[in-house]
Amino acid sequence: MKKTVIHIVDYSFSIGGSQILNHVDLRISEGEYVSIIGPNGAGKSTLLNCIMRIYRGGQGRIGIDGRDITSYSQRKLARLISYIPQQDITGFPVTVGDFVLMSRYPHMSPFSTIRERDREIVREALEITGCAHFAKRNLATLSGGERRTVSIAAALAQGSRIMLLDEPTTFLDPKHERDIFALIGRINRELGYTILMVTHDINHAALSSDRIGILKNGECVYYGDPRSMMNNDVLAPLYGTSFSFIPHPANGFPIILPEGGDR
Repeated sequence: MKKTVIHIVDYSFSIGGSQILNHVDLRISEGEYVSIIGPNGAGKSTLLNCIMRIYRGGQGRIGIDGRDITSYSQRKLARLISYIPQQDITGFPVTVGDFVLMSRYPHMSPFSTIRERDREIVREALEITGCAHFAKRNLATLSGGERRTVSIAAALAQGSRIMLLDEPTTFLDPKHERDIFALIGRINRELGYTILMVTHDINHAALSSDRIGILKNGECVYYGDPRSMMNNDVLAPLYGTSFSFIPHPANGFPIILPEGGDR
């Protein structure tokens, strides 16, 4: 049986008197691919921010690798978990290689020099993600899809084995969306990383994940098998609309059929 690497128990969190998360329970095992879906304002991004301790406090417990999250320094936590937020990285006036190298900070002291091992890890991350050929380019010259791939390279170079991603394909065109999802899947399957991803793409979450968590009004109203939630009994009350389902042509898995419009 695989060990539990993220264990959230009866966790609630408020901001400015507003309850954002309500008694959330989640258990994620090493090497799992877990997607969190749900309507806007459900608390999905807040949950990731609480796991990363960007937001502190709350009631209940968040455990990482068998220890309460409060027992870790931020540097030690960063050795276990990497985080790719929704925000773009255009504000960093650095090259791709230097940006990825910055992610090695949890393994350095403020006065240490960059080791050859750090540079080797960065080169490996750039190769795995396909970023090596533009390592010397400034981030501002890259497309949105390329910048998002660089963010994943930085998360790999960070050296943590748990990767949190907040809507990693937002604003991307279909090709880059497909490429990013394929890269995340490969990191999970081939490298054994634990993936916890927030997404609005219900079909991709269902097809790719080991388990799905659904948040609504801050509560985890579903956590389990992807196939079991691909029906209107589960999804229609959550999103306030019904869906049409068809079998996927490759594997028969139920997927949501896009609306045909008014014509």
